[in-house]
Amino acid sequence: MPHITLNNDHPGIRGLLAQRPDTAAPLNQLANVLLREPASLSRGERELIAAYVSELNKTAFCSGTHGAAAGAQLEGGADTVAAVFRDPGTAPVSPRLRALLRIAAEVQEAARPVSAEAVAEARKEGAEDADIHDTVLIAAAFCLFNRYVSCLDTAIPADPAFYDEAARRIVGQGYGRGLSTPSAV
Repeated sequence: MPHITLNNDHPGIRGLLAQRPDTAAPLNQLANVLLREPASLSRGERELIAAYVSELNKTAFCSGTHGAAAGAQLEGGADTVAAVFRDPGTAPVSPRLRALLRIAAEVQEAARPVSAEAVAEARKEGAEDADIHDTVLIAAAFCLFNRYVSCLDTAIPADPAFYDEAARRIVGQGYGRGLSTPSAV
């Protein structure tokens, strides 16, 4: 049961966005820019960074939603996502993405400068300034989204089909576009 009364029965961030459409618009816009607009990191890679940070933050709604969206867009699908959740150091991802996941984990851990070692490793593996910037911003934004969802104790769907449907919607339409109800950030 959420800590606040919602005027809808949507789970996770969807219920919060439906409750406050005035805040839903900029949050969905941020999610679209970070995860869907053209960038050097693929959409699947960016969704995976969001899902990994959400998993580290123990925010099941967000790790489930973005994990499903990442799996729908990455080679190896859900198995790759599960492997990253278990241990990004041995997961079947590129060395560049592995190094960026390390940066994302440092951002999730504390609001302090990412270590010079993590940045050097990412650069050694081919990451450019835009990749490092986007990784830090995605990780920081998902710390915000995770806290929004978790701190208000929103409902978490138990049915895996919910996350599969969310992935289809996200991959096909993005966040908050063309929907009669708010999308899942």
